[in-house]
Amino acid sequence: MSYSEADARQQLLDALGEATDHLGRALAALGGAYEQLDDAQGERLEQQLFLPVQRAYGRARRTYLEFASRYRLSERSFEMPSPGVPSTGVRGFIEGALDAVEAADLELVALQDSSIAIQVGDTELRAGLSEIRRILDGLSQHARTFLRSFGR
Repeated sequence: MSYSEADARQQLLDALGEATDHLGRALAALGGAYEQLDDAQGERLEQQLFLPVQRAYGRARRTYLEFASRYRLSERSFEMPSPGVPSTGVRGFIEGALDAVEAADLELVALQDSSIAIQVGDTELRAGLSEIRRILDGLSQHARTFLRSFGR
């Protein structure tokens, strides 16, 4: 493998790491929101928002680690960030999570559309990116619906 291929693959991996970090921030924020909800609303948040983001985060980490392993690239660990201060409130946590999910999705779209992903990515990487985006599809609408009905 030439240096340029290795460099391009590392660049892909780093971008996927950034998207994964965004999903980690979303997950932490949703956890912060969950802590402030009653049981019924907490279960709704978990089913509609938390579990899909958790699946997407897990899939992103697995895609990252498998790609790094296949090409012996430098990988890093992922730390779950703090959700923030409780005074952020449920609405603030959910809006922050939504912003982080949208940032992750933009990163994933850019990766999927990049010529680098086509040139030096592989089938497994492209399938992983597609799967993450599929899991996140519709999440923004679910979050907005949750926020509209929150507290009612």
